[in-house]
Order: sequence, then C-alpha cells, then structure tokens
Amino acid sequence: MALQNGYSINSTPLDESGDTTPLLKKEVVDIDDSVPPQCCSARCNLAIMMFFGFSVVYGLRVNLSVAMVAMVNGTNNTRHSQTNTIFLGGGVLGTAALTLLTPLAAQLGPYWLFGLRALEGFGEGVTFPAMMAMWARWAPPLERSRLMTLSGSGANFGAFVALPLTGFICHSLGWPAVFYMCGGAGCIWAVFWFILVSDQPGTHPRISTREKHYIINSIGKDGGAHGWSVPLLPMVLSVPLWAIIVSQMCANWGYYTLLTSLPTYMDTVLHFDLRQNAFLSALPYLGGWAFSVISGVVADSLLEKELLSVTAVRKIFTITGLLLPAAFLVAVGYSGCSGVLAVTFLTLSTTVGGTSAAGVFINQIDIAPRYAGVLLGITNTFATIPGVVAPIVTGYLTKDHSLAGWRNVFCLSAGISAGGALVFTLFGSGKVQKWALAEEDQEQAETERDGLIPA
Repeated sequence: MALQNGYSINSTPLDESGDTTPLLKKEVVDIDDSVPPQCCSARCNLAIMMFFGFSVVYGLRVNLSVAMVAMVNGTNNTRHSQTNTIFLGGGVLGTAALTLLTPLAAQLGPYWLFGLRALEGFGEGVTFPAMMAMWARWAPPLERSRLMTLSGSGANFGAFVALPLTGFICHSLGWPAVFYMCGGAGCIWAVFWFILVSDQPGTHPRISTREKHYIINSIGKDGGAHGWSVPLLPMVLSVPLWAIIVSQMCANWGYYTLLTSLPTYMDTVLHFDLRQNAFLSALPYLGGWAFSVISGVVADSLLEKELLSVTAVRKIFTITGLLLPAAFLVAVGYSGCSGVLAVTFLTLSTTVGGTSAAGVFINQIDIAPRYAGVLLGITNTFATIPGVVAPIVTGYLTKDHSLAGWRNVFCLSAGISAGGALVFTLFGSGKVQKWALAEEDQEQAETERDGLIPA
C-alpha cells in the first residue's frame, strides 16, 4: 500500500476529512519486509487465547438458559496491562469458580442463585474492557479488525458449543454436571492464560524481536497507557462515543433476547424436546461466529488497500450487522409455528449480525486508542442494560405463551436494532477524537489547523 506523511492509524490527520490517513508509521518503510507472519505469532496466539476465554465466558453465561428447563422440569416432577492480563484472566477465573457453586446455590433457594449469577456478571463485565485495552497495545492497525473479531467471536462460538452440550449433559448426567464441567473448563483456561500471556509486546518473554518492533512501531505512542488521567467531560460530550453507546445497546437488545429466551421459544412455541431445543438454539450462533471472523478480514483488507476510510468501513459493517438481522427477526415473528422457517430466519438473523463485529463493536479503539479499555468499560456498562431489561420485557410480552406475544418480541427487537443502525450511520465516526490524543499531538494538530506550519 502507498504510505503518505508517515502517520499511524492512531494519529489524527490534520485535514478535516478525518480518517483517510495511511495506516502505518513511517518507521515501517517496506511492508513486505517489516510485517512478520501472523501464523504462530505472539499476537495471533493472544487472539486464540482470548477466543477460548470468551468461549468459556459465554458458555458459562448461556448454560443456565438451557439447564433451567431441566431444573424447572425436575422441580415440577418432584412436586409432582499486567493489570489487564490480571483483569481478563481473573474475570474468567472468578466466573468459572462461582459457576462451580451453582448447584449448591440452586439448592439453597432462588435468591442465592440470583445473587450468585449477579456476582458472575461482575466477573464477566471486566473481560471485554480488558481485551480492548490489551489490543490497544497489541493490534497493528492493519490487523486490528481481524484480531479483535477473532478474539471476540469466541462469544458466539461459546454459545454455539454450550447450548447443545448443555442439553446433552442435562439429559445424560443431570443438570448439576453442566456447571461443574463448565466451571472446571474455565479454571483450566485461566492456568494457561496466566502462563502464556503478557500485558504488552515489550514484556512478552517469547515474542520475536521483529514482531515486537513491528507492533510497537505501527501502533505508536497513542496506544500507550494513560495512567489515571481520563478526559471525562470531553468523553461525556463526545457525539461519536454516544453513537457507539446507543448502537451497541440497540444491537444487544436483540442479542440478549435470543441468548436468554430462545430456548423458551423453542420449547413453548415450536415444541422441540430438550436436545432438539439445545441444538437448534445453538445453530444461529455458528453463523454469527463465522461471519464475525470473515468480516474482520474483509474490513482490514478494505483499509489496507485504501478503498474506504475507517468511518466508512465501520458504518458499512454496522448497517449490515444491524439492519439486515432486523428484517429477518420480523420474518421470524410471522413464521407461525413452522419450525423450519423460524430456525432458518433466526439463523440468518444472527449470522448476518456477526458482521457488526467489524463495525460498532470495535469502534472504541478507532476514536480513542489510548482510552480504548475505559471506553469499552463505559459502553459495555450501557450495553448490558438490555441484558437485564430485554428478558423482563420478553417475559411480560409472552406471559400467555401465544404466537402474538412472541411476534411482538421479535418485532420490537427488530425495531430497536434498526434504530441503532440509523444512529450510528448519522453520528458514528472512525476518526481519532482530539481529546484522545497525547498532549503533544493535540498541540501539533492545533498548530497545523491554524496554518502555522505546513500540513
């Protein structure tokens, strides 16, 4: 690719067009000689470890939705940096350890179970911000989309594996075994994580010198630590940040609706048995996993060839990942009791929705690489609100277990998702925000915009 002016993707172009700057720093002169291979590289290994970590996290999250069917039925029958590496690994380990206590909490009563799941939620909550902060130091600009979508796609893969596996384990070994096995898997992953992963390239004991220099030179100083200095007021007033928050909340409404309620829909409306229910509930997440990985590769390719700006790439993948799934959700609502049609449209919706992984869901690192972890913590906090509200609304709309109630659930999710696509299209950006620059870069940007030195 052609290199101009020697800016990295994390630096701010000094014209008002925003985000059409070259993606490599001037230290990287010949890309063919300077870019080390991805296969077996430290950055690729980090993405794979994150992938399995999020697989575990989302497996732990969704196993209750299937196991609950067996738990309820059983009850009825009876009646009748180093910091980020510590944070990400510790979040998964803490969640896994608490999962091992789920059968005991269920025996003690519903309040104990709810309290335990809330604690697990706190453990899961730190994982994605820690991932974003690590990638701000690890992901070269031209590989950012593919590395982050690969690691984040573990969420869909974990849901895909956990749903049918949970159904099989419940049927074969009983529902308590689900939590013992899943919790044990998380603990084993944490051991490998703490042994193999380092917070940044400079401290990794097994990274090659070539790869370390490539990552550090291509990212530049804007991917560095910010300490305790965080520009809170500019963040609050940032329109692109609010576009991310609103769009992610809208996207997550549909995601959490399906994640928590799809097995119930399969059971009460489509009348699948437990094993069929688990497998068919998992099927949509297989497509979402594949499309999220593919979207990352395509997005990086578009940026590498300089065919589109960062803003255009993020908006295209966000629109595709929110608007098209909305249409398929409406189709689900009008598919009646046809299991084939319902599963087909649900699978298409979640599959195409995977493309948003290369859009709004990694946009924090575009607009503020220095504060990527902080921003994801903020956006993820807002984005988990639908995880609490959506199941409650779904329960209210489907209290009579009617087709009309479920149609309202899917149409509401579709409308909210479409609204998110509109907001990001109008207000989203891929440009590094002024408040996210290092102080010396802010001064240079202001000087060049004032025309005191040539751009």
